[in-house]
Amino acid sequence: MNTVLVGVDPQELSVPALLWAADEAARRRLRLHMVTAVPPVHDRLAYDAFHHRGALRARAESALANAEDLVRELHPGLSSATELVDGPPAAVLRERAARAALAVVGSRHLGRAAEIFSEGSVVLPLTACADCPVVVVRAPEHTLVHPPTLVVGVDGSASSRAAVAFAAEEADLRGARLRTIWVRPRPAPTHETEERDLAACRRRLAASVAGPHERHPGVEVTEEVVSGHPVERLALAARSALALVVGRRGSGGYTGMRIGSTVHGLLHHAECPVITVPPTGRGDTDDDRAQAERSSLHTGRPAPV
Repeated sequence: MNTVLVGVDPQELSVPALLWAADEAARRRLRLHMVTAVPPVHDRLAYDAFHHRGALRARAESALANAEDLVRELHPGLSSATELVDGPPAAVLRERAARAALAVVGSRHLGRAAEIFSEGSVVLPLTACADCPVVVVRAPEHTLVHPPTLVVGVDGSASSRAAVAFAAEEADLRGARLRTIWVRPRPAPTHETEERDLAACRRRLAASVAGPHERHPGVEVTEEVVSGHPVERLALAARSALALVVGRRGSGGYTGMRIGSTVHGLLHHAECPVITVPPTGRGDTDDDRAQAERSSLHTGRPAPV
């Protein structure tokens, strides 16, 4: 757990993702592990497959060399290593993520179908299955906005609690404030019920934040309860943030889902890096699965892409 893992795409080097990973490794005083995976070749003719594979490996070696040169230029004292591996990129990165503090990948801005079914798809498989937090960098973080802010979505689930803990630590490392947001999918039918529901959400939000805030007392924390669609409200809140932190699967997900619809939507809509945090330990608790069953009818549908 002493490395920051970053996937280096041989087809399109994601400079923002590489820079994010290098900066984070320097902040945490960890080693930067740059990995490129060469996927299997399915050409029918052995001759074509041999040359295609050779071309892929040459491109991968070049991408790794460029990434290493850039990191050395920006962080001369940073401990780093490169690795070229044969295998499906998502599977390779997932296996190495088991030994990393966090994993960082860029995004090719694929549509939902391509992101799910493409052989080279990495973002969703890694986000859904990695044992460590996964950072997806579609665009650079907003470092020129003051005060620097991290946004974290809270809903009381195990993944959410882990996300708050990670976000508080990250805010402390960066000297940033932490904006915690609980999104209620829809208002209650009556004023009396609405007031009760709002008070309950505020109590649960405060309880979720209390422990991490105690461990990081120097972090300025704000607590907000808002109504609306989680994807829309969180993406809007994070438009000028350093990053948006969310749990892998919230209390509104269906049992058996590896990531929730909110995470899926934010990966496509958030205008800053998205950090997805799995629950502490492996998998959600029985409590969370039961809560997911009860809440599944109140999640709404993902915002359109």
